[in-house]
This record gives sequence, structure tokens and C-alpha cells, in this order.
Amino acid sequence: METETILIRDYPTDERPRERMANNGASSLSNQELLAIILRTGTKNESVIHLANRVLTHFDGFRLLKDASLEEMTAIKGVGEAKAIQIMAAVEIGRRISNLTYDDRYVIRSPEDGANYVMNDMRFLSQEHFVCLYLNTKNQVLHRQTIFVGSLNASIVHPREVFKEAFRRSAASIICAHNHPSGDPSPSREDIEVTKRLAECGKIIGIDILDHLIIGDKKFISLKEKGYL
Repeated sequence: METETILIRDYPTDERPRERMANNGASSLSNQELLAIILRTGTKNESVIHLANRVLTHFDGFRLLKDASLEEMTAIKGVGEAKAIQIMAAVEIGRRISNLTYDDRYVIRSPEDGANYVMNDMRFLSQEHFVCLYLNTKNQVLHRQTIFVGSLNASIVHPREVFKEAFRRSAASIICAHNHPSGDPSPSREDIEVTKRLAECGKIIGIDILDHLIIGDKKFISLKEKGYL
């Protein structure tokens, strides 16, 4: 009796790997489904799901697949050179991510460190840019994000936008910075109001606003040093 071939198009839409990943996240997928996404297509007579399963079975899961050569992969029926290279590229990305170290991340120990980190980029801007530096528990910069461009206003620089990125990055603390195109870093009333509002929200959430730096032309002012934090 001939076995009926089930192709990926025969699967219900919400059970296809790409759709499941989009709806439920990558962690919800099996190894077979993740590999199927990388392979993209199966063969004329075999779904990409079944092809992915054969590849994993051949290599005893990811354990041997991570060291497989191009020749070993292309020896599997249905895996051509293009598919093999896609797999090897994905494996190499995973290897590089696992080997990442954070020793070279910039450490901010003082207002001067923070100002030095952003000064060259911000001192010549013709508009005000409100930037946040997201730090880990060692005060290393995890990420830098421009939150807003334009005149600073307490109603526009919303805490939601500032802290949303902190949650995404699992940041322990934040340093805010914005430039004064005039070159004079003296704080305005709005600068102080924004700082106090963000600091209050940070205390409630548990993510400290360590400082708010105002960047001028080769000079800066720390609102923490001025006593506003």
C-alpha cells in the first residue's frame, strides 16, 4: 500500500513552523521545526518537516550536526549544497553567540565616563536628541537608544519609552543624556522636570536612573552632581 505524502502546505496554517514561531516565539518550537525554518523547503515528495527530521536523525540531533561538513550534509537525500550552507551558517551564528564575551563593553564609573561615551556623537547635533544608556549590574553599557528627537518636554519624553528598552535588555540601571545645540549645557526647567519624573518611575520599577547628562560643546552638566537625582 502506498503511503500518502504530506507536504507543508497540507498542514493547518497555525501548525506550520513559521506561523507558530511568529505567534508563539522561537522557544515554543521543536528542534525539528527550527531546522525546517532554516531549510525553508522540502522536496517534491517530502515535506520540509520530514526532511528536517531525517537530518536530525542522521546526525543524532544537534550534537553531531554542529560539526558536520558540507559533504556529510549533502550526502543526505534532499539536502543540496544551498540547504547545507544555510544549516552551516545558522550553526556558526549560534557558535559565535555562545562565545560572546562582554569584557570589552564600556564601563561607566563617573559622569565624565558617561559624557565621554556620547560627547563626540552629540555635541554637533542641530536638534536635541534624548538618549538612554542601558547598563548591567557592572555598569557596562548594554545598549544605547535614541528615545526622542526635538525639544525636551516632560509630556513627550514618556517613561514608558525609556523603560521599555530597559526591560528588553534586562538592564539594571539607566543613564540619560541629551544635547543642547546652543553648546550651553545649563539645565532648563523642563530638563529638571523630566529627570525627576523618570527617577520617580525608576524607583517604583526598580531600575535606577543613575544620571541625566546635558551635553554642550566640549562640556557637560550632570544633574546628579547638581543634586536633582
